[in-house]
Amino acid sequence: MKILVGLSGGVDSAVALYLLKKEGHDVSACFMRNWDSLANNDYLGNPNINNSQCPQEADYDDALKVAKKLDVPLLRIDFVKEYWDEVFTYLIKEYEVGRTPNPDIFCNKYIKFDAFLKFAKEKGFDMIAMGHYAKRIDKDGVAYLCKSFDQNKDQTYFLSQISQEQLKYALFPLGDINKTEVRKIAHELNLEIADKKDSTGVCFIGERNFKEFLKNYIPAKRGNIVDIDTNRKIGEHEGVMYYTIGQRKGLGIGGIANEASKGWFVVKKDVKNNILYVASGAESDRLNSDSCLVTDLNFISKKPENGQHIYAKFRYRQKDNGVKIYFKDNDTVELIFDEPYKAVTPGQAAVFYDGEICLGGGLIHSTYYKGKRTDL
Repeated sequence: MKILVGLSGGVDSAVALYLLKKEGHDVSACFMRNWDSLANNDYLGNPNINNSQCPQEADYDDALKVAKKLDVPLLRIDFVKEYWDEVFTYLIKEYEVGRTPNPDIFCNKYIKFDAFLKFAKEKGFDMIAMGHYAKRIDKDGVAYLCKSFDQNKDQTYFLSQISQEQLKYALFPLGDINKTEVRKIAHELNLEIADKKDSTGVCFIGERNFKEFLKNYIPAKRGNIVDIDTNRKIGEHEGVMYYTIGQRKGLGIGGIANEASKGWFVVKKDVKNNILYVASGAESDRLNSDSCLVTDLNFISKKPENGQHIYAKFRYRQKDNGVKIYFKDNDTVELIFDEPYKAVTPGQAAVFYDGEICLGGGLIHSTYYKGKRTDL
């Protein structure tokens, strides 16, 4: 079987490549370049980044070393335009209206499992493979996306928008091993990237101060930070779009005279009036919601029944939250929570699970608590 492996320059995709070659497959690797830092001028002058080389080019150099070490041909493809059109433009529009998007999910949907898959087919490959921690299990002609063996690294949350057709052409060699084993294999192979730090930045944009990065595309607009309980101004923000619900760090709110310091956290964003609302002390029920509406639905293998009890994640690495799912129409569901959950945030993904199977997911449109909408 001819397989094209997405090689990022990181340890996970390198070991995925090695495991497939070890199994006897005809494997090639391909590095995807999807962001042009030079053209977008978004890293020059950042003291935390070596300006002599774009971060993605450093990753490409690492991918070259891995491919050479494993004696595998390395291709290179640019999806800069596709990423801009399908992922980055969406990200900016969501932030502009005060929502908190997850671009990595759409990077998988439109780039890694769409543009890259089409490229692989055009080059005569039978399958593609990635270094994601996830499993694909086939039964009765249907491919099911399932949680990985390493539950701490499971990445099905980020794969929730791929289609059945995309999944049928995808392999996940790391599905049955954990991260410790991955690094052990990399060390045994004497790969230079064996101890390379995992990327935690936005897909293809990299690790940098994200608020400063956003300022290149959404101009800062200072406004008031207001205590939601007293309606008093207690500080200033640089733009409500730079903050997320539940955020505690980076608010820039100092101590207030004659008041005990209890800490502040974001509870609401008023984009129209450019006001960031915060509360202090224990979160209590300020961040709670007991239901939400989810739109932009995608079901990978099977669709749950109306009223079925399933589980949902509202953030990556969050525990499974019990919910009942009710269909409002073909593209909207209402989730009724087993109990109130904190910081369910519009714009983020709600990903659905039935046991180990990732059913798919959608985007959180609005949240409610005791019958009242909480995101307005």
